Amino acid sequence: MTKLSTRLSQFRSSSPLSFRLLAYILLFSSLFTLAASAIQIYSDFRRDVSLVDERMSVIETSYSSSLSRSLWALDQKLLQVQMEGILSLPDIVHLRLKIFPDSEVIMGNIPRQTSTKTRTFPLNYRGDEVYELGTLTITASLEDIFRDLRRKIIVILTVQFFKTFFISVLIILIFQHFVARHLSTMASYARRFSLQNLEEPLSLDRPDTPANRRDELSQVTEAFNQMRERLNDDVRQQKDDASEIQKLSMAIEQSPSSVLICDRHWHIEFANHKFFQLTGFNSEEIKGKHPGMLTSDSFSQRENQQLWQNIRLQVQRVGVWQGEINSARRSGERFWEQVIVTPIKDSKGSPTHFLILGEDISIRKRYEQQLLRQANYDVLTGLPNRMLALDRLKLALAQARREETLVGVMFLDLDNFKHINDTMGHEAGDNLLIEASRRISSCLRGTSTVARLGGDEFLVILPGLKDPLSTEQVAERILQTFTPPFQLGPQEVFVSTSIGIAIYPTDSDNSSSLLQNADAAMYQAKRQGKSAFVRYAPKMKDVSHERLQIESRLRRALELDEFELHFQPIVETDSGRLIGAEALIRWNNPSMGMVMPDKFIPLAEETGLIIPIGEWVIGEACAAAWEWKQATSLSLSIAVNVSPRQFRDPGFVDIVKQALDTHNLSPDCLELEITEHLILDNTIETADILQQLDAMGVRLSVDDFGTGYSALSYLKSYPFDTLKIDKSFIRDIMIEEGDAALVKAIINMAHSLSLEVIAEGVEESDQSLFLKEHHCDYSQGYFYNRPVSNADFLEWIRVNHLEQH
Repeated sequence: MTKLSTRLSQFRSSSPLSFRLLAYILLFSSLFTLAASAIQIYSDFRRDVSLVDERMSVIETSYSSSLSRSLWALDQKLLQVQMEGILSLPDIVHLRLKIFPDSEVIMGNIPRQTSTKTRTFPLNYRGDEVYELGTLTITASLEDIFRDLRRKIIVILTVQFFKTFFISVLIILIFQHFVARHLSTMASYARRFSLQNLEEPLSLDRPDTPANRRDELSQVTEAFNQMRERLNDDVRQQKDDASEIQKLSMAIEQSPSSVLICDRHWHIEFANHKFFQLTGFNSEEIKGKHPGMLTSDSFSQRENQQLWQNIRLQVQRVGVWQGEINSARRSGERFWEQVIVTPIKDSKGSPTHFLILGEDISIRKRYEQQLLRQANYDVLTGLPNRMLALDRLKLALAQARREETLVGVMFLDLDNFKHINDTMGHEAGDNLLIEASRRISSCLRGTSTVARLGGDEFLVILPGLKDPLSTEQVAERILQTFTPPFQLGPQEVFVSTSIGIAIYPTDSDNSSSLLQNADAAMYQAKRQGKSAFVRYAPKMKDVSHERLQIESRLRRALELDEFELHFQPIVETDSGRLIGAEALIRWNNPSMGMVMPDKFIPLAEETGLIIPIGEWVIGEACAAAWEWKQATSLSLSIAVNVSPRQFRDPGFVDIVKQALDTHNLSPDCLELEITEHLILDNTIETADILQQLDAMGVRLSVDDFGTGYSALSYLKSYPFDTLKIDKSFIRDIMIEEGDAALVKAIINMAHSLSLEVIAEGVEESDQSLFLKEHHCDYSQGYFYNRPVSNADFLEWIRVNHLEQH
């Protein structure tokens, strides 16, 4: 008995489950039917329990897929029907559906004091990935099984006692070998199980047979290993997610744009490094604040409150807001920011946070403002340009229409500006324009506008006038401000201005006509002697229109071959021998007829057309001189007038050289006539060009000598060959003693400087005799011949001077 007791104690301690099972079998078996009854009862019991397990397996196999689809589709009605179908199966008394993450559905009741069997299996949806939707726990009642068991015990106890006893012992041994020891292995594995050893699978010490692979132990083992694999996958996924989150976090933190993340109430939760760098705030100062309420300025806060209210409404309606905001740094400095606001939504589409991206565009805004200013203001003077001036004029006219007032328009042009710009250089000209704009602006009131239209032209707009005389008063003030000299570097110059005035609505009711009328009045002021103002009169429009027509036709005259050269002979005064001719340009326009130079040359000077026209004249003159030599064998010189603007063209010397080379003409046959005004400049550029021409062998002549300022001190500095006495002195030498004395003095002075003299405008024999008497070298004028075309000039040579060959 002692040994048996010891063995039972050892058995009980080594396998508690087996011991309890043996005790239960012996307890429900009688002494007489222990062996047979135990075997029979246990067999029936296992069969019935297996039926329940199989039923649960069937449920899992049959319903898991359909339940997963219903759950994925959120079809609550179908889900309920399916669960009711499961609950209607035999022995199934309770269902518990757990829906991830935090929902569950319960159907049925678990009877009290009744044995049950529970089975839980996962519900997964398999698409491109496996999604865990929840678990279903099934509870089956064993009440019917135990009822049948008790009935059988009563029957079997009487006949199966011994069979039950021996079978019970056998079952216990079998259970110990096939179940209990494996359960101990599972328990030991479960105690060792952790996230650190997920790679170690659960394995049982038993043969790998098809039967073993299908039993419950195998299922439990497989379930353990599946759980381990799922956990392993989850750990790997979490590591991947953490890596992605870290990448995203680094990208946001290192973004070149500022990033703010606000909660659904627009309270700041996160800001990246760029935001702190851009604004100067730190995280403690902005945490929990509204992004529009960071500045302490109450006025800015009111503005921002309205702005962010509009942003919220836009985001709610459209889903995004994008625009420019004048934000403030911590120091109070304002800067422009390009901002994009978008919501961050959850799986249901509800916004949980708001993402605010910002980029500093202050530099771009400054460029835009600079471009806007350049588009509307003159770069040199800072005055409104033509485009802005026209806009302001239209606004002034619209206001005048409403208020029934007058608008004065004044067109200003500086007198002799081109001469100063050409002689003293562009820098001096720019300084003159700046000072002129300052003087004009000083004469105006705040509502008036002064604009630079281009070159030396200015526009003054006087809105809201009650009396037309107000414009004349302003014009008088402007003229007075131009009385003091302009200080251009070390030199003082006197510059006046000519002003044309037009008034709305008297002279016109639209801006375009007002400008044209004021322009016409300005040209009338210039014709009247400059440094004056003139009010527009209707007859001026015809003059202005004619000038506009001339300019338009002049621009195409060269292209249409409308220019021609006429030649006036230059003769030796003593002998009358032909020594050359002066080339004089004429414009033969089909509409206007023969146009004389004094009508179109000044306009060509103003527009710059004098440069291509002058190039054409030099080329044609050289061609004519070469033709004369071929036709008559006379080596005649050709004199060509050169304007100051043409002379200062950078390519002038090359043009002269090319013309000589093209027509194979000796340089000493070409004489360039330079105006007296040009040599008064005494600039390095003038001296250099004259020296280059002299080095080429081209003869140089001072044209119209005596009509300008005294140039005697400059004649020795420049390599001139000839002086031309202006015809205004020759005309009256036989009448006016002063003119005669002046001509004699010029001749003597020129000869003392080793210069030859040509007298222009000789029309009478007495004039020719006077010049011969006082040793004037050469003469030209109507007395010898009028300017004629090249063909007529050749004919004149053949008739009058061919014997000189």
